Amino acid sequence: MSTSDVEATDRKILELLATDGRMSFTDLGKATGLSTSAVHQRVKRLESRGLIKGYVAIVDHDQIGLPLTAFVSIRPIDPSQPDDSPDRLADIREIESCWSVAGDESYILKVRVATPAALEDLLARIRSAANVSTRTTIVLSTPYENRPA
Repeated sequence: MSTSDVEATDRKILELLATDGRMSFTDLGKATGLSTSAVHQRVKRLESRGLIKGYVAIVDHDQIGLPLTAFVSIRPIDPSQPDDSPDRLADIREIESCWSVAGDESYILKVRVATPAALEDLLARIRSAANVSTRTTIVLSTPYENRPA
């Protein structure tokens, strides 16, 4: 399956369900601008295509065009600036997670993008938006992720 096989609205539904697999069709509709019945039809189609199993979104980032995962450590360029990086970065969709950490960096971001060029662009946007320096580690493979407790 290629990236073009999963259109933008379906990708949005998959992303929302990956974040909250219990999200109602009504809430999915509000988030995507679709009617509840239209979302229901799309979810059923995504289930029949094997992209959603049960009521939990199974997101293969290679299939939706986001095969490159990286961890980006950030630290403020000016340590006296306010600690508001999470707020400044909240609207950047490629950032999946943001953790406040102890050590040299202030935060570690988990990001997913389609290509190395997209990562380069994302890093520039992160640096600009939050006035930070970055250190990036690219994930080569993911033997497991989001393991149950």
